[in-house]
Amino acid sequence: MADDPHSHSHEHGSDHGSELSDLQLRVRALETILTEKGYIDPAALDQIVEACETKIGPHNGARVVARAWIDPDFKRRLLEDATEAANTLGHISPVGAHLIAVENTPEVHNLVVCTLCSCYPWEVLGLPPVWYKSAPYRSRAVIDPKGVLGDFGVKLPAETQIRIWDSTAETRFLVLPMRPAGTENWSEEKLAGLVTRDSMVGTGLPKSPAELAAEAVR
Repeated sequence: MADDPHSHSHEHGSDHGSELSDLQLRVRALETILTEKGYIDPAALDQIVEACETKIGPHNGARVVARAWIDPDFKRRLLEDATEAANTLGHISPVGAHLIAVENTPEVHNLVVCTLCSCYPWEVLGLPPVWYKSAPYRSRAVIDPKGVLGDFGVKLPAETQIRIWDSTAETRFLVLPMRPAGTENWSEEKLAGLVTRDSMVGTGLPKSPAELAAEAVR
């Protein structure tokens, strides 16, 4: 019996596979259905995606941290009024009048949590990760902060005090992590590459120069 032309065509396409993951294909299908039903405007959706990728997110926070590492006057202003200081860097999405910066030191490590819901400084950190919104993190961060940090792979000296900051709709926090050793004379842009989202929440530390170099050769 002759091959079904439609079946042959399908098999030919599957040989090459799709460049999109299963999740991306599902999202694309859902977007198509919602668009056809008139529930969403593709142009508006594109603007939201572009804003999340280019105008808000942890790259903004990394710029703030890197500037504070190289500019003592900016660091002072950041710790006095984080909103005002962050907005002087020209962020496209202005930071609201609720941001407070807290500095890590050898004596104190800061950890941010929202015990009631998931308040988060999205202008400088982007959308909150799933774990930040989870009930186990929200409860354990207060009860067992060292255990939580251990789960994230952060080991602190026994004498280091852990200070918990409870984020709310009115007050949100940005952790200013300690600058890694071996970064003297680095540019602001290069320093920003060391700053991770988790280091600005307190559940992580900045990358070391060695870690950044290892990533560059992968």
